[in-house]
Amino acid sequence: MAAGDLGELLVPYMPTIRVPKSGDRVYKTECAFSYDSPISLRGLNGSGFGNEMQAISSNPDRDSEGGLYVCMNTFLGFGREHIERHYRKTGQCVYLHLKRRVIEKVPGASGGALPKRRNAKLFLDLEANSDLNSDDFEYEDEAKLVLFPDHYEIPLPNIEELPALVTIACDALLSAKSPYRKQDPDSWEEELQASKHAKTLVQLDNGVRIPPSGWKCSKCDLQENLWLNLTDGSVLCGKWFFDGSGGNGHAAEHYKETGYPLVVKLGTITPDGADVYSFDEEEPVLDPHIAKHLAHFGIDMLQMQVTENGLRDNDIKPRVSEWEVIQEAGVKLKPMYGPGYTGMKNLGNSCYLNAVMQAIFSIPEFQRAYVGNLPRIFDYSPLDPTQDFSTQMAKLGHGLLSGQYSKPPMKSELIEQVMKEEHKAQHNGISPQMFKAFISKGHPEFSSNRQQDALEFFLHLINLVERNPVGSENPSDVFRFLVEECTRCCQSRKVRYTERVDYIMQLPVAMEAATNKDELIAYELKRREAEATRRPLPELVRAKIPFSACLQAFSEPSNVEDFWSSALQAKSAGVKTSRFASFPEYLVVQIKKFTFGLDWIPKKLDVSIDMPDFLDINHLRARGLQPGEEELPDIAPPIIIPDDPKGRMMNNVMESLDIDECSVMQLAEMGFPLEACRKAVYYTGNLGAEVAFNWIIAHMEEPDFAEPLVIPAYGEIASNGAAAFGAVGLDNQPPEEMVSIIISMGFQRNLAIQALKATNNNLERGLEWIFSHPELEEESEPALDMMDMDNNANANIAETGSEGPRVKDGSGRYELFGFISHMGTSTMSGHYVCHLKKEGRWVIYNDLRVCASERPPKDLGYIYFYHRIPS
Repeated sequence: MAAGDLGELLVPYMPTIRVPKSGDRVYKTECAFSYDSPISLRGLNGSGFGNEMQAISSNPDRDSEGGLYVCMNTFLGFGREHIERHYRKTGQCVYLHLKRRVIEKVPGASGGALPKRRNAKLFLDLEANSDLNSDDFEYEDEAKLVLFPDHYEIPLPNIEELPALVTIACDALLSAKSPYRKQDPDSWEEELQASKHAKTLVQLDNGVRIPPSGWKCSKCDLQENLWLNLTDGSVLCGKWFFDGSGGNGHAAEHYKETGYPLVVKLGTITPDGADVYSFDEEEPVLDPHIAKHLAHFGIDMLQMQVTENGLRDNDIKPRVSEWEVIQEAGVKLKPMYGPGYTGMKNLGNSCYLNAVMQAIFSIPEFQRAYVGNLPRIFDYSPLDPTQDFSTQMAKLGHGLLSGQYSKPPMKSELIEQVMKEEHKAQHNGISPQMFKAFISKGHPEFSSNRQQDALEFFLHLINLVERNPVGSENPSDVFRFLVEECTRCCQSRKVRYTERVDYIMQLPVAMEAATNKDELIAYELKRREAEATRRPLPELVRAKIPFSACLQAFSEPSNVEDFWSSALQAKSAGVKTSRFASFPEYLVVQIKKFTFGLDWIPKKLDVSIDMPDFLDINHLRARGLQPGEEELPDIAPPIIIPDDPKGRMMNNVMESLDIDECSVMQLAEMGFPLEACRKAVYYTGNLGAEVAFNWIIAHMEEPDFAEPLVIPAYGEIASNGAAAFGAVGLDNQPPEEMVSIIISMGFQRNLAIQALKATNNNLERGLEWIFSHPELEEESEPALDMMDMDNNANANIAETGSEGPRVKDGSGRYELFGFISHMGTSTMSGHYVCHLKKEGRWVIYNDLRVCASERPPKDLGYIYFYHRIPS
């Protein structure tokens, strides 16, 4: 076609063609709805990278299977199976069809590949497939403009015949960087300057050693917003803010008296650094020598530097056996292929995500919710499906379960050659780049390239599932259960029963119950002797802990710190016991292996626990108030006003909140600031860590997120409580975040709004109001029929007929079907592997490698998954 004809052909579409600008994301490596990519391995005898697509041209002889179609307006990429959907939905007609063929190099006379040469046909800025050795393969790129609905193709480059705008847009798109290029994991942090005092800081040799917990201001006994002076080791409170929060400013006063300039905030110290402030420079600063300065006071946490393989150099020998056992090294494992046996590429310390998602999509309820509803989810997805949770979950679930990305290699010499080197060139599996980018958006830890805690990610995922329901069944319901907590005053013997929602059972490690204590003592003596004489370390001896001992430790009463007895109206000794008020359909058990040593170094308890294949916890069923027990009076404790340096106390005669420190610590262990955790528990009415977690996610971007909690004075509690969730409308419409919290517990939206309006937007009283009006729950059921699902694919749907948080109660008898294991010394380093029981046999999921398991290390797991045995 002549140049003029091409120009006239494109004129109607010119308003829809855009040139990518700075900040635009160009998705040219992966389909928005599947894991199809521009890369075609047809030259590899159909070895199976992705789907083989049929040609779209009316010319049946045209070889154009696969490839990716990038919209010239939205810059979203689509595989052949999904391009028609985007065209019908948006009316966009112009797409750039990209394809990269992988071709084996012709062998030379010696049998090896010919010398590497520059391929003139390689012009797409795509990340090369690292699984294919570039010395043995070369790439050939192809790009075409495709006009829908007629599938008219214009080969590129075609500079002379195309209008200038089209040529510029095509060039910009072809050269655009991938939105998943690795970035500095700390690029989101504000750039700080090194302090002028860091290099020459003088530290007093006064023998001060800082413990890993239990800090108090040395002048006023405050336990929050504490700063360590790096010169003399003084622990003092921070500055006083205009609203009365913060502290009494003793750290600043100490600087004025001594001139010691640098302080570090306790609670912010991690292996990556700490928050350092310079009083002299009057701003936050960097301390390049922070590790040495902290070590002066016995804080060795910053020595936890990891190497590229996730291990510290001095950890390699003691931990080698753990890595071998969990990954089943030394055993020839048979690769598995087909639906449900698809591996996931490690994107750089993303094994925690891979392990959790493999376990999640082995559960039928998640399969039905996302893969079963896949056509509907895709049809009703927003214009940018990369930013929709349900779409990305459905895409990932289909990728793992369809079998399209897990095909056995064909028997050819090339494949045998490629498969030799420990499966390094396995072409199967998916790369969850788009999923990770979306699910970690806005999260300072998961959006980085650092290793993370798999349990924390599991809870983060469940929170997103709760906030983005799809269909009439919320799949996260299978994990939810109610915990009954009985708090007993040891002096008056009176009790208080409360219930909270939880998703995991956390089992303590009963080290004192080890059955091989003599062996452990002998090993420790040999280890110390070997270290002293610089000889090889003895073979590792792992503590063997009976599961029954861990279960017993879980059921035993625990001390309540700073317990205030309403019966005595004074502080007293108190104990708390936890029982199951309901049993979930799927029980997630975490072994609490991770702790801190006195030297501040995070440690993992290296233990072997005989986890049972069949578990019966019916004896842990809650029983409620027992005959002869007397309840504690419903009297609030006195409140200490933070801005009163003398600790003046005021009795709150209203129904105030005693902050549940257990929930606070659960959140703090996830890595959130302590003050933010206290505010979350307070403003969500002590409803448990799960509800408080929702509050944290909704408020973590606020500037005062980590500022100390200020409990309002008398008369301000109701209004301030609602204000914490957002402004209340003139029509008394409850804050949307309060409504969302109640909905996430299983109640219907109209009932949540009615309850909050009836209680002046008080969350705690609103829930009590719902429980005291069960008849309204039934009356509100017909309202669900009014919801138009066709207009909102992600409408909030509560389970009908529920009279409380949605739980799937039943028997407490379970069978093990999966577990996630961790290798390494802490959750900040190491590697995760998942084992799942499928079709009667155990399978190991080690990132891309999926094999039949020969020796599943069930005794070394970190997170265990059980499903209920039908009665």
